[in-house]
Amino acid sequence: MACQQPMDGSHAGGSKAAADGPGTQRTQYPYVTGTSIIALKYKDGVIMASDTGASYGSTLRYKSVERIKAVGKHSLIGASGEFSDFQEILRYLDELTLSDHMWDDGNSLGPKEVHSYLTRVMYNRRNKFDPLWNSLVLGGVKKGPKGEEKYLGMVNMIGTHFEENHIATGFGNHMAIPILRAEWREDMTFEEAVKLVEKCLLVLLYRDRSSINKFQIAKITTEGATIYPPYSLKTYWGFTAFENPAQGAVGSW
Repeated sequence: MACQQPMDGSHAGGSKAAADGPGTQRTQYPYVTGTSIIALKYKDGVIMASDTGASYGSTLRYKSVERIKAVGKHSLIGASGEFSDFQEILRYLDELTLSDHMWDDGNSLGPKEVHSYLTRVMYNRRNKFDPLWNSLVLGGVKKGPKGEEKYLGMVNMIGTHFEENHIATGFGNHMAIPILRAEWREDMTFEEAVKLVEKCLLVLLYRDRSSINKFQIAKITTEGATIYPPYSLKTYWGFTAFENPAQGAVGSW
């Protein structure tokens, strides 16, 4: 993202910039942002989940933003962070999948290849000091030499990337990862995976002010990607810590 601002003589080289036209400044702070993405492998594929909120600064401005999308035949992508940058990444991926389809060679890009491409895009933009302000989760399933191969990886705004059995971005990296480490199993059914993901989403709803009670779950298997309609979870706000959160806090009002 870039914004145009006129430069005056108070800036170094300002007189030259004023003569040549407005200068270009890089976005230094994300504006409309989404919060955590939760993803994990299960018995038949990969499941991914997020809420549908997007915040304008600290204001929860948008309530129906979908941050999980299918990529080609074999992959799902989810994004935390600046939503307009995610839209730009989706345009990159559309061009990539179209170019791949035009080869018409009977093959198609799998999740591992798409993830590798995204790591190069994010690191390239970071090196230009114009990063895409996102943490991306890429999951998918594709038949390989060893049969059906499940893949789940992430890459952040500076190009740091890894592959894992379960991933959480944003605030979920602090609150959901301990739950996933304790309860995830490789042989989980889809129903068990949904329950585990919903448990993580509920914890984030209680603790993350940017989260809303409207969630979307998606899965991808060898049969393709399925993105389910948004829904809400049953909540309970009668916990003692919620009724009097300042009790026992030193120096609290």
